Amino acid sequence: MIAAMFLAHLVGDYILQWDSLAAWKSQSLSGAAFHSLIVLATTWLFALLINPAWWPWVLFIGVWHFVIDASQLWVKLPVSPLARFMLDQLAHFVVILLALSVSGYLDQAAWQAGWQPEKALLYLLPFAFVTMPAWVVVKFTAYGLVKGTAPDFGDNSKYLGMMERILIMVFVALGQFYLVPLVILPRFALEWLEVVRWEDTAVYLAELLASVTLAVAAGLILRMI
Repeated sequence: MIAAMFLAHLVGDYILQWDSLAAWKSQSLSGAAFHSLIVLATTWLFALLINPAWWPWVLFIGVWHFVIDASQLWVKLPVSPLARFMLDQLAHFVVILLALSVSGYLDQAAWQAGWQPEKALLYLLPFAFVTMPAWVVVKFTAYGLVKGTAPDFGDNSKYLGMMERILIMVFVALGQFYLVPLVILPRFALEWLEVVRWEDTAVYLAELLASVTLAVAAGLILRMI
């Protein structure tokens, strides 16, 4: 159930949260509710693969997801956007871990009993992470560390970056480390002349470094599974 729940979080909170929904969620209680219903449905579908009777804990995760997101509409913590993002994710992870712990799924016996279906989902975790979740993490990290501001999600490199990370991850998982530069260099070479004239060159380089680092880390994890 552990892999299932964290995969459900990546899918529900990132992959199924499109740009307009993210904007709606950040401005309206109805947007937060709609997003939380998507998370609830995704969590329930993944829980069905392991234990259909786990639905009370699915509700627990879904309700608390709404509470955490909705609370940010009224409570504005005096912290940076990067810190706010990290605290939000930490809160969601604590809720998931609490549900898993109280329901007994963090026990070794329960983990071993559900290992076979979990293993298949475990392979999917790195692939899910390097898509939308990694894009959001890269943006918040680069803008937070370089400029100390909220990220600009308006560029057109989202899907190209996802494909690059997937390729890097797969190459690293297969042990073909020498192919990693071949993924990075084409776009870097094509965009460099424009980037050096851009006032946010440091952000671009930070995004590139963060993206490659996450992709390599995901590949190493996939290699160990």
